[in-house]
Amino acid sequence: MVTKGFTTCLWFDGQAEEAANHYVSIFKDSRLGRIVRYNEAGPGPVGEVLTVEFEVNGQKFVGLNGGPQFTFNEAISFQIFCADQDEVDYYWSKLSDGGAEVACGWLRDKYGVSWQVVPDGLIEMISDPDPDKAKRSTEAMMSMVKFDVAALRRAYAGE
Repeated sequence: MVTKGFTTCLWFDGQAEEAANHYVSIFKDSRLGRIVRYNEAGPGPVGEVLTVEFEVNGQKFVGLNGGPQFTFNEAISFQIFCADQDEVDYYWSKLSDGGAEVACGWLRDKYGVSWQVVPDGLIEMISDPDPDKAKRSTEAMMSMVKFDVAALRRAYAGE
């Protein structure tokens, strides 16, 4: 049977199982799946993790311990849409711990994976048909690292 939808494969350098456990601990409605270990055919040491399947918020992933040849960059990121400041703060804190805060709601986690932590309504604010509202919202957004929902709303309202 073929799995419907897409599964995102994330390439790690020996940290796939650790990363999967980390992500599953952060997001609700998440679970670990099958773990495949190297066998006598290699290329890794027998018994070490080759892949780990996991699901986060309904999205399927497989973590692959592929080695140091490839690393993550900002060309691919995951967006997390948050209902309020508490959610923004929660995800920001959990995902940036050991990583790096970047700009405009972007961060890199301790594995190098990029995330966008986006408050509800932001896209509507920066794309508002009223050019003044859109401009104020965009300027406020561009000045922030982690989003301050109240400040974004004030900018949108022209306060």
